[in-house]
Amino acid sequence: MRVLALSTLHPSSAAPNFGRFVQLSLDAADETGEVDIVRICPNGLPPWPLGHIHPRYRGAAALPLLDNNIHRPHFTLLPGFNPSRNANAIVKAVLPLAQQLHDTAPFDVVDAQFFWPDGPAAMHIAQALNVPYSIKARGADIHHWTTVPGCREQIIKAAQDAAGLLAVSEAIKADITALGVDPAKILVHRTGIDRSLFQVASEPRADLRQRIDLPIDGALLVTVGALIPRKGQVFAIEALAQVPGTRLAIIGDGPDLSMLRQLAKDQDVADRVHFLGSLPHSDIARHVQAADVCVLPSESEGIANAWIEALACGTPLVITDAGGAREVITGGAGGRIIERNAGAIAYAVRDLLQNPPDRADVAAVVADYSWERNGKALVAYWRSLLTV
Repeated sequence: MRVLALSTLHPSSAAPNFGRFVQLSLDAADETGEVDIVRICPNGLPPWPLGHIHPRYRGAAALPLLDNNIHRPHFTLLPGFNPSRNANAIVKAVLPLAQQLHDTAPFDVVDAQFFWPDGPAAMHIAQALNVPYSIKARGADIHHWTTVPGCREQIIKAAQDAAGLLAVSEAIKADITALGVDPAKILVHRTGIDRSLFQVASEPRADLRQRIDLPIDGALLVTVGALIPRKGQVFAIEALAQVPGTRLAIIGDGPDLSMLRQLAKDQDVADRVHFLGSLPHSDIARHVQAADVCVLPSESEGIANAWIEALACGTPLVITDAGGAREVITGGAGGRIIERNAGAIAYAVRDLLQNPPDRADVAAVVADYSWERNGKALVAYWRSLLTV
């Protein structure tokens, strides 16, 4: 079976942590030996010269069109303009390449890794190649982009016409169904875990902190994610002010960085907040292993990879009732589901610090998650589309 995998998020030399979960899932499918996956990762760049001189795009502009067997055709982004044109821009950039590859060795399925802008683009490409297509929903691609005029209509059309759809949780499946899509063609496809990195450490947490140059006094909280309003680092910092003697490691980068630094000063906790920036997954694993609690007060999620990775390390969660939270935390060992405010976070953190669950019990919550299982399920699902 030959699959065209379309994804606007995929690691590259310019952004090695960008969409790593997509890479791991496709790698796991590749490793079954049952499928030939051709990866096309459209590279959005503003018109020349902005795309080559602006620091935000300079690294992406330098990527070759074929990078480690990943095709990266350029499509035109217009920053500040309505993004509803992006799917069509991707089609314009990708379809000639896809047609050329298809003529050489025909594709059986077109697979989109996200609903926006990948999904509508995959629809048009698959229709041109006369093959079935699938789209995966992960969270923000449904929760955010369906609120944007012009994007919503394209997402719904692509979902309704797809041969099949994937959702990372039952909650996301329900959200897709609410758009008027037949639930019978939506399969829940859970994420995996890189268990070579995310596992329970045998050393005491204080020893782990020494190895990553973090102070060992007091408890350590960690939050992982882009520094954007939806992820809610604001609430984690405000909660820290209510839990004296506790530190917070913030992993991630984004437009909220300056605001969050100022908030830490305003809350008089700047000396207890450690802004670590974007880290490779190996370093994320070490910090999560060293933490007593992982705090992720997201406004919306599907099933966050950071949830599953923290649990695999034996680190309990304090998370909001977003997406598939209740599908992950079904008992006390996994952590606490709380309202999205500082007081609720502080209360749950204090409870977990006073009554810490056994790390092995926490890790057992996600014992069934693996990239091997994810990859095998993905290949079986693709095969099912050939009979639709």
